[in-house]
Amino acid sequence: MRVKKGVKARRRRNRVLKLAKGFRGRRKNAYRRANQAVERALDYSTRDRRRRRREFRALWIVRINAAARLNGTTYSRLVGAMHKAGVALDRKVLAEIALALPADFAAVVRASQA
Repeated sequence: MRVKKGVKARRRRNRVLKLAKGFRGRRKNAYRRANQAVERALDYSTRDRRRRRREFRALWIVRINAAARLNGTTYSRLVGAMHKAGVALDRKVLAEIALALPADFAAVVRASQA
């Protein structure tokens, strides 16, 4: 009699196929192809979580620099002055303030240079 591994193997295969939901072609319903596609997708998702943080930080710096230049300084001078003055705002919050509340950002610039 042939042994088919039963419940455990089916559960493992179904877990992989569930992760492959939304893929195109055989990658969504053929276990072997789905397994390869899911492994690759998980690798990319791990890599891209780090990349996303890197890209957001770069975006925040660009926004802060643009707002700082409107207020007569540069990003690096602003960050150095904030560090000296003890103004503890991270880049994410600074970028949000620069985008939504330009007057408040100007006040932060003045406070850091005082």
